[in-house]
Amino acid sequence: ITAVTYVRPSKTVDEVEVKSVKKKMKDKGFARAVNRDEIKNGVEELGVPLDEHIEFCIKAMRANKKILGL
Repeated sequence: ITAVTYVRPSKTVDEVEVKSVKKKMKDKGFARAVNRDEIKNGVEELGVPLDEHIEFCIKAMRANKKILGL
């Protein structure tokens, strides 16, 4: 989500959408150090859909964007 934020024109998490994060997750060259399998396994352990988890994280990051510098 942070990497997606940095490539947005405004560089703010306010513009980030779930579909943008999912699209970038498919690109293995984007945010290469992020382990997609860990994300998928974590979501499975939580028992929530991936879209719902990404949305939750985006909202949490928006609520704390000043602290996060986003």
